[in-house]
Amino acid sequence: MTKRSSSPGAEKPSWTAPELPYEPRDPNSYSPGIGLIGCGAITVDHLTAYREAGYRVVALCDIDLTVARERQQEFYPDAKLYDDIHKLLERDDIEVVDIATHPEVRAPLIEAALLAGKHVLSQKPFVLDLAEGRRLVELAEAQGVHLAVNQNGRWAPHFAYLRQAVAAGLLGDPLAFHTAVHWDHSWVAGTEFEKVKHLILFDFAIHWFDMLNCVMGDAVPRRVSASTARSTQQKIKPHLLAQAQIEYDTAQASLVFDGAVEHGPHDTTYFAGTLGSLRSEGPDHDEQRVTICVGEQSASPQLRGRWFPDGFHGTMGELLCAIEEGREPLHNARENLRSLALCYAAVASAESGQPTEPGTVDSMPQG
Repeated sequence: MTKRSSSPGAEKPSWTAPELPYEPRDPNSYSPGIGLIGCGAITVDHLTAYREAGYRVVALCDIDLTVARERQQEFYPDAKLYDDIHKLLERDDIEVVDIATHPEVRAPLIEAALLAGKHVLSQKPFVLDLAEGRRLVELAEAQGVHLAVNQNGRWAPHFAYLRQAVAAGLLGDPLAFHTAVHWDHSWVAGTEFEKVKHLILFDFAIHWFDMLNCVMGDAVPRRVSASTARSTQQKIKPHLLAQAQIEYDTAQASLVFDGAVEHGPHDTTYFAGTLGSLRSEGPDHDEQRVTICVGEQSASPQLRGRWFPDGFHGTMGELLCAIEEGREPLHNARENLRSLALCYAAVASAESGQPTEPGTVDSMPQG
């Protein structure tokens, strides 16, 4: 075999994408009893992830016991059923509760769980009012328990790899974050979600506002300009077209959501830093190809997993690890208030037609 020449004109050796800890983590030995409060459709993904991870869900609670029983029979046959949250919270063997109700009714449930001394994983969007969110954060701290938010998008493989690349300093200081999601969101027809006026910018885009908050680090968003529109063929009430542009002193970001695309869906993300960049694209959020560029080198890591259900494994796993390790979870509620402030500002801008400064809007605009 002839040895490859090392002369200037020789072929450069290939570069391997960095190995980064992007997959969900599990605690070493902490295995608490978990109670699920609210057993709607999304909890199929919660429970699928928890069962695969070996987490101990011992109780299910819903005002409709029929729904709770469906989840019990499919996932955790030995779990006890409740239609009264207080009876579930009385159990000493339950240390962690996953509250997966709609935001309109969630805050009092979180408060009751915190007062009962339980660690809480709250569904997103966390709250409808920042002052209420701060009050719940302070209550959790006073009770000595953790309050985390189910921002499961952070553990989608492509987003998790991006988070870790930024945290490791591989890409340098942020310059830009741009994402465009083109898909059909009309599946909400006939559900409670169809009643949410700002369905896209609030309930859906909160994942992307949260990721923006993650990758921009300490950079302070100065203004948000956002808009929404109806597509010509959509049948449901909420506007399915939405976009937001976010300004920083030394960076910029744009989020585009075309929720009425019936043919040829596509999902892209691009992050640029002073040392490198990362792009991800695919037909949807579960099937993504990532390319990382550092200097003149580029490579595509072979990532394992999918947003659904691995993102839900990530959120609960991080909370359990944080409890075991005696630290704040990465998705703690206090930090999540920054993401909500950004989201609220975008919704307010879409309502007013004017740029809005994040932090100046205290509650979710209702229009």
